[in-house]
Amino acid sequence: MSNHQRLDDGMSVVCNLWKQFQDTGSIERKPGQGRPRATTATEDRYLSIIAKHNRGATASQLSRDLYAATGTRVSRVTVSKRLHETGLFARRPAVCVPLTSTNRIIRLAWCREHRDWSMDQWATVLLTDESRFSLNTDSRRMFTWREPGTRYLPSNVREIDHYGGGVLMVWAGIMLDGRTPLHIFERGTVTGVRYKDEILEPYIRLFKGAVGPEFILMDDNARPHRALLVGEFLESEDIRRMDWPARSPHLNPIEHVWDTLGRAIATRNPPPRTIQEMKAALLNEWDQLPQEMINCLISIQSSVLIRCVADINPSRGTKVSPKEKVKHGCITKKVVKLATAINDYEKIFKL
Repeated sequence: MSNHQRLDDGMSVVCNLWKQFQDTGSIERKPGQGRPRATTATEDRYLSIIAKHNRGATASQLSRDLYAATGTRVSRVTVSKRLHETGLFARRPAVCVPLTSTNRIIRLAWCREHRDWSMDQWATVLLTDESRFSLNTDSRRMFTWREPGTRYLPSNVREIDHYGGGVLMVWAGIMLDGRTPLHIFERGTVTGVRYKDEILEPYIRLFKGAVGPEFILMDDNARPHRALLVGEFLESEDIRRMDWPARSPHLNPIEHVWDTLGRAIATRNPPPRTIQEMKAALLNEWDQLPQEMINCLISIQSSVLIRCVADINPSRGTKVSPKEKVKHGCITKKVVKLATAINDYEKIFKL
């Protein structure tokens, strides 16, 4: 199309709009003009209702449900548009592990017990955990229909256990001004015997001797950790163990360290392509993690528990912002500056 033709078309549109304005006093389209809507107001409400009832349904599934109920056939694009009009948008759901009311009660009690711990008390705790690293990441995405600002409503959260799959199982422990080497388990199931032989004897016993009688071991409630022979070994070595609420990984600062380690592996160029390359990369990146980051995470542990108590039992208080934590002495401005510098600021303060 030539510029002359485009100009003529533009002039004709302007002339038509001017004529319509002179005749009607408006340039708005008259009611009833144009292509009619494919759905009625009742059908729009029905789409909104079934999307809220089954928030994991795809637009195509909702289209089929609408056709089965009303006989109206619309495309998935039309379904999405109708839901957008009602404030529903497809977003990836937040995920969590299944949590019972008993789990919540025990977690709340634990947070209340430890939220007032001093830095000297946390300095005696070795926080340990296992994690899995795979050569192949799971890139599948699942969406849920929700309104803006409702990401963490129970109906919008997808429960998932992260104990399936994986290629390499690793173990490590962190504490103020120190950490263990990264231990990579060779093939096979981690049993109580392996946990004792590969972790407790070479690592935990060493840290107990370095810290002294105040030393406390934090490990979760995984079956190998609670084996009878493990308990007997800890008792024989006079090693105290911290009680840990079930299904509460986010309360352990080492989870953020695993996240940082995983991102470091993901940004390696070229990425590890074999198991041996993955092992070497994990060991190298673990040694490169700044101890200041680990100290920062542990130093705000009491503040994390204050936030957790407020989230679990809102009547006891509101959420604690980072500025309020600085104001009340929970953390220092230096810690906040450090957290920002390592790009973990939001990760640290978000459960």
